[in-house]
Amino acid sequence: MIDWLAFLLVFVSALVGTVVVVSSYSLGVRLLTISGRTPIVTPAEFTDAITVVTPAEIRQAEKRAAKAARKSPLSESQKRAALVGAWACFTLSGIAVIFGIYLIVGEHLIKIFS
Repeated sequence: MIDWLAFLLVFVSALVGTVVVVSSYSLGVRLLTISGRTPIVTPAEFTDAITVVTPAEIRQAEKRAAKAARKSPLSESQKRAALVGAWACFTLSGIAVIFGIYLIVGEHLIKIFS
């Protein structure tokens, strides 16, 4: 016999957890970009990579990011508030992930250490 109420509870909590993690992380990246700190990740070079980014292309992307940061209409205090908001979103995302891990293995850890 299937306990459909428990199944629905797990489904809804997984959906809500996913929405919280993805939304808070993406909002954090957006706020980080608004604050003028565009995250530039240089791609790793693999021997079997489909596309290889040249150092000139990386410099060009960094120049575009710096130009976009200079053109920002926000004041310094607004940029600082956006940065604080970004880190708050990243923290919320991390807490949600840690809480999800706790829900999965928490009871087992309590039994082990008891």
